[in-house]
Amino acid sequence: MGTHDSDRGQQCRRFARRRRRFQRESWPIISVDCKKKELVGNFKNPGRTWRRQARQVLDHDFPSWAEGRAIPLGVYDIAANHGFVAVGVSRETPAFVINTLRQWWRLLGESRYAQPTRLGIECDCGGGNGPRLWAWKHGLQELADDFGLTITVGHFPPGASKWNLIEHRMFSLISANWAGEPLTSYEVILKFIRATRSNTGFRCCARLDEREYPKKQTVTDHQKSRIQLSPHRVLPQWNYTIHPNSD
Repeated sequence: MGTHDSDRGQQCRRFARRRRRFQRESWPIISVDCKKKELVGNFKNPGRTWRRQARQVLDHDFPSWAEGRAIPLGVYDIAANHGFVAVGVSRETPAFVINTLRQWWRLLGESRYAQPTRLGIECDCGGGNGPRLWAWKHGLQELADDFGLTITVGHFPPGASKWNLIEHRMFSLISANWAGEPLTSYEVILKFIRATRSNTGFRCCARLDEREYPKKQTVTDHQKSRIQLSPHRVLPQWNYTIHPNSD
């Protein structure tokens, strides 16, 4: 029997209301998640592809045979129906998630929205963006301060990540695009992501992030004291807003 939080329905309704409000005000609201990690090499990739001859692949997917691991972290712009994926080579940490958000904002978000004052984020409760992680909240505070944004965050309850829009509006399209194709290099992975399309006009950008992200990130008491976090009245464990510091 799977996990079913009693507040799941209420949280999903809050997401729907928040999306309508942000889109009405022309504020950006994004869905964020990390796709399944992939071994990079000539390994079998489930799915079908049309070829004149069968392609020879390795019969086992031992990590020691791989060039490395690809960690695709995605940002899906809900209103624009546009995606951005940072393919990491290290590990999924709060710093990796924050740097991906920063790249998306500088590359796409800042120019797409005319002087926005707010940013909405929808994400899961695990990985590098867990609501209990101080490093995640500190990173959001840095984004708020650097770009002058008030950031409102909503987390999907445990067991409800399949309702995260990025899963079926972006990641499912990418998986279908490279189905049956061995992911032999990081460049091949980037090309498949960039070539992903849909009949609703979906497009996606992708970049390789070769930075090393340590497992643990220490947040000092001074840094914690500067986090201007306001929990929401309803379901505050999953909904909160971070305001930029005035100094």
